[in-house]
Amino acid sequence: MDNTFQHIDPSQIESLAGGDTEFIKEMAEIFLEQINEFVTNMSSYLQEKDWEKLAREAHTAKSSAMTFGMEGTGTLLKNIQLECEAGNLNDVPKMVEDAISQLKAATPEVKKLK
Repeated sequence: MDNTFQHIDPSQIESLAGGDTEFIKEMAEIFLEQINEFVTNMSSYLQEKDWEKLAREAHTAKSSAMTFGMEGTGTLLKNIQLECEAGNLNDVPKMVEDAISQLKAATPEVKKLK
């Protein structure tokens, strides 16, 4: 694996793109906008203790993260969703914090794909 990428694995999006670099650029653009949205929304839902919205946001973020090969982040987001839905909220704030820092850390790498 290319060492310039520690947070994302571009092979996933590259296989989806089938050599279409424009597609990769567009997907990267969209994901960068989404990262900002996910970070903002998850932070405010956490503060508001709106577990239902937080679960939905984590679910949406998971799909995007997986598209960019962020397996660990995807798993974390899925766990946030499941814990919120189950009402097991003790670990959720820490999990959200971790997910947010992973998404933020991925941002410069996603930018490289553009």
